[in-house]
Amino acid sequence: MSAEPGTVRPGGRTARVRTAVLRAAGDVLAEQGFAHLDLADVARRAEVGKTTVYRRWGNVTGLVADLLADMAEQSLPRADTGSVLEDLRANAVLVQRTLADPRQGALFRAVIAAATCDARTAQALARFYEVRVAEWVPCVERAVARGELPPDTDAAQVVRAVSAPLYYALLTTGTAPGPAAADRAARAAVAAATAGVYAAPPDPTPGRTRPDPTTGAYAA
Repeated sequence: MSAEPGTVRPGGRTARVRTAVLRAAGDVLAEQGFAHLDLADVARRAEVGKTTVYRRWGNVTGLVADLLADMAEQSLPRADTGSVLEDLRANAVLVQRTLADPRQGALFRAVIAAATCDARTAQALARFYEVRVAEWVPCVERAVARGELPPDTDAAQVVRAVSAPLYYALLTTGTAPGPAAADRAARAAVAAATAGVYAAPPDPTPGRTRPDPTTGAYAA
């Protein structure tokens, strides 16, 4: 079975080509936006053959999908401080610094804008956040195990609640959120989770409990 464009990741020269092309694609997105992303221009910037870029990624949406996959893989790992507030504050600071970075903030704005009208970009962006949320879910699960949060807390929803106000601020004001906003987002998410706001709803089907928050499966 053939792989999708941009999903084969062997090492050596192919890896170097991928790194150069993804870097060039990110530069174009940050500087000019999705509408100006062109494979031939990316190939020129990356100093690789145009045919190589077309053969491997196929089109701009394939290239963006691979860029987002790479960004998800390269993002910093979750914190493990022993405190859910400190763990989620670390998550909020990571998001805030990314959005405040001139290149990364512009890149995310371009990709989010493209996702509103391009289905494959939307899928790639959703997958990016799925990977990043999954990376930080254990922070909340450990907090539940320690008794810091209610036992029925939906860990993924808590993690999303940390970054949501930071992205909202960026997209609605055009200004990157600052450190105070990151601290506020973490505190708000923890306060809401502690109050049971993110408790998983009970399943109305007789004989079944609520779904497992990580697998979605129901207990018997």
